[in-house]
Amino acid sequence: MSFLFQKLLPSSNSSVKVFLIIIVLFLYHNAAAVTLPENETIPAVIVFGDSIVDPGNNNNIKTIVKCNFPPYGRDFIGRKPTGRFSNGRVPSDFIAESVGVKNILPAYLDPSLKVQDLLTGVSFASGGTGYDPLTPQVVSVLSLSDQLDLFKKYLSKINAAVGEARTATILSKSIYIVCLGSDDIANTYYSTPLRRRQYDIPAYTDLMLKSASSFFQELYDLGARRIGIISLPAIGCVPSQRTLNGGIDRGCSDNANQAASLFNSKLTAQIDAFNKRLPEARLVYLDIYNTLLSLIQNPSQNGFEVVNKGCCGTGNIEVSILCTRYSPGTCKDPSKYIFWDSYHPTEKAYKVLVPLVFDKQVHKFF
Repeated sequence: MSFLFQKLLPSSNSSVKVFLIIIVLFLYHNAAAVTLPENETIPAVIVFGDSIVDPGNNNNIKTIVKCNFPPYGRDFIGRKPTGRFSNGRVPSDFIAESVGVKNILPAYLDPSLKVQDLLTGVSFASGGTGYDPLTPQVVSVLSLSDQLDLFKKYLSKINAAVGEARTATILSKSIYIVCLGSDDIANTYYSTPLRRRQYDIPAYTDLMLKSASSFFQELYDLGARRIGIISLPAIGCVPSQRTLNGGIDRGCSDNANQAASLFNSKLTAQIDAFNKRLPEARLVYLDIYNTLLSLIQNPSQNGFEVVNKGCCGTGNIEVSILCTRYSPGTCKDPSKYIFWDSYHPTEKAYKVLVPLVFDKQVHKFF
């Protein structure tokens, strides 16, 4: 083996260093990737959802729900605020990286995208949206119907570029991620009276589920097969919900968490029904609820110190336009915080959560 390396290594010391760095980076990249079944490839990762997986679509629509300004993106490549609702990368980026597609999953509405970018996947997500059709209307963001329309345009573009056969392969072999619902519970239901006048929580979660089911069916009808559906998180434990509904001690909001749990139980049953009814369907439930709750309850296991406040501003309520350079500032070390602002986790939290939520479930897509 040592003889083989002597033959492979370049002669100069500088070249040796470069060669070794390349080897280390190669090994690191492959160690971080998930193991796929033999002869299986994932051509693209395609994402629908809300601010958790919006990499900047809201930059290009008329809405106040934006974050394309500092301190967002503080730890992103080049310290660039891209429109991601975090200090760095978000789950869609980590998921695309883990299956070996690419390290950064772009926004479909990014005007700089090229055809080659489209072939390996994009995110159609829009911060502030939800399953409830009313939710995106309140803040003028892309609804699920809007995202689906953009997806159809995306399919037309790649079909024109690479033909029907390859487009069909991309459609059937890609992994689709759906992540939304938190804004329905936290904003449309509990923070405004818009839906509470019409529905109690059991009826409201039924409304959400009906919309979700319709969307999954439409995705399947268009050719999607491998669909990962991220559950609602323990929304009552995010800093803003602690502030608004957690009492003087800012504890987790039991009402919000119970609503999320109820929806999740209905969602799992619906996913099982889809998989039994639809040939070739591989819908996979991705449990963020218990995973995030465990992280909040056991922060020190992953080096976190602050669980009930965000890094931005006071950490209690600031998000989006309230989380600017003109707020009381940001914390010195976001890696000690689970939350970046009062609603969204830090890049480090996502790095911990994605392998636990997604990577362990990859085999279920095949």
